[in-house]
Amino acid sequence: MATYLVTGGAGFIGSHVVHTLAERGESVRVLDNFSTGFRANLAAVIGPIAIHEGDICDLESIKPHFEGVEYVIHLAALPSVARSVADPIESNAININGTLNVLMAARDARVKRVVFAASAAAYGDNPVLPRTESLLPNPLSPYALQKLAGEYYCQVFTHVFGLEAVALRFFNIFGPRQNPDSPYTGVLSKFITAYLRGNIPVVFGDGEQSRDFTHVDNVVDATLRACTSAKAAGRVINVGTGESYTLNQTIALLNSIFGRGVKPQYGPPRPGDARHSRADITLARQLLGYEPVRNYPEGLRLTVEWYSARVAGGKAH
Repeated sequence: MATYLVTGGAGFIGSHVVHTLAERGESVRVLDNFSTGFRANLAAVIGPIAIHEGDICDLESIKPHFEGVEYVIHLAALPSVARSVADPIESNAININGTLNVLMAARDARVKRVVFAASAAAYGDNPVLPRTESLLPNPLSPYALQKLAGEYYCQVFTHVFGLEAVALRFFNIFGPRQNPDSPYTGVLSKFITAYLRGNIPVVFGDGEQSRDFTHVDNVVDATLRACTSAKAAGRVINVGTGESYTLNQTIALLNSIFGRGVKPQYGPPRPGDARHSRADITLARQLLGYEPVRNYPEGLRLTVEWYSARVAGGKAH
């Protein structure tokens, strides 16, 4: 049994990681300030895990939670392009300074490895598809820049301080527990809840922008593999499916799932959003033994089922 600390463990991705670790019988600590996460996300595993309320922006207060930890999974962040554009200073404090604090605390506690949630936003609007890790970064938003800085910090801490750190570039994650009522939530959460509430889904742009939509189960699998893979230390690795779908194709899939013929409302494109994105997952396969466990249509159907049970009953998470 190993000891894991999950920052942001009450959030969308973090709670899935925590549930899986608890099911495996690992020792799990959660560090979260509950600004965007929910205790309800951890209700099913509240007994076997330790929950610590704290803020990664306060280094001294979080240091004790790292003592005796082998693996840190760093998911705490303000994960939103739109929010970083609206408030670059706040998102910088959390996404860069907070990440540095996590690495410092992990280094001082002699943690074995840190796995950092990086972002495919680092690629920006590079026209090359699929996106390989060797492409030059081209961040188009403060959020993308902040996540890229976190990657570099991970590499520096590996090479300078001997703290093993892995940066995983996540591509458009979706799935259960993504809060549909947050103004900064993912597009799929907004689309699905619009269908369930009888509203018209809003597409920013012409709908032909494409994404490598990645079900959260794929992300959990890759993240836990990255904790123990001997070859991954100091590396930046894509986590996606290797396939992409446009927003218009997504509306068509949702129409099929719901048995409707909804036509979306189109609005102006959002600043800072890339046009196309698709992961090359060759490196993840080589270094992590990773293979997607859920494809997009299946993951979308399962997510709709989850939201149907929750949103229809008035529960957002």
